[in-house]
Amino acid sequence: MITIRSARQADAPILSAIGLLAWAEASAAIGVTEELRGNARVAFESFTQSAWGAITLAELDGAIAGWAARENFDETITDFWIAPSFQRRGIGSQLLIEVERQITERGFASAKLESHSQNEAAVSFFCKHGYRVSWLSVKYLQKLDREVQSIGLEKQIVEFENESYGFDF
Repeated sequence: MITIRSARQADAPILSAIGLLAWAEASAAIGVTEELRGNARVAFESFTQSAWGAITLAELDGAIAGWAARENFDETITDFWIAPSFQRRGIGSQLLIEVERQITERGFASAKLESHSQNEAAVSFFCKHGYRVSWLSVKYLQKLDREVQSIGLEKQIVEFENESYGFDF
């Protein structure tokens, strides 16, 4: 059974480990050096320890399987990680539904996120759930010493009524 809940500070070590595993898999296409992996490990440890209050996690039969964060509690999903061994079981879909609910609850009409464009699994997942490409750019990443394409995705999650300004069509 999939359970979605707010993270607790005690969850930080497993959240960090899941984030690093999922990140390494997602980043394989752009190349990951040991130095970069070390930097990512430190970043995940620091983030999950300091920002656990901004994290929503998913459990499968009591085991933490993935997590998402909205670092600024706005419409931007800053992190979305499912442990590779738990992927393709509906966990990400359930987690995304909850995160989108949180976004609308805070008064935002759309959800946004970004990834590197070669992360085909993530781009495909979000497009399957109604996200559309809103921008594409190329950034130089000093840690990789090369340019990497980034992609922005957005989904309108609150529909607005079409008003006709007094004309009845």
